[in-house]
Amino acid sequence: MERMIIFCMLFFCSSMVLTAAPQKAVKYKQLVKTIEQLETAVKDEDAELLHTPENPVDGCLFTAVTCFQRGTWKLQPKNSQVNSTFIKTVSILRRTILRDSGTQCESSCESYEKKKPKDFLKSFAKLMKKLFKD
Repeated sequence: MERMIIFCMLFFCSSMVLTAAPQKAVKYKQLVKTIEQLETAVKDEDAELLHTPENPVDGCLFTAVTCFQRGTWKLQPKNSQVNSTFIKTVSILRRTILRDSGTQCESSCESYEKKKPKDFLKSFAKLMKKLFKD
């Protein structure tokens, strides 16, 4: 009887560990799709340039993701027809994506180069792809 209980507990624990990793990857893949959808709906001409983190070091990933999330507040829809979809999509990107590792990062959002909204979103998608590959 004891062996059966131990076996069941080990089976349960191992199944929880195996399902945790794929869910995280799925979450990041969905975020990348969301970002790519936003690229077609965002105003790129005559729009405010946004601080765009590129190739952040591992200790600065949280700071980079936070910069991207703050930048999404400044994005504008390219026309009124995409406005409702645009608002829903941007609100998804404002949710918590990455937990703070507690590591102090020397660079701030303002230290990154400013780019057009579409380039900003492409860099954001690239960072998300990097996160789910690691």
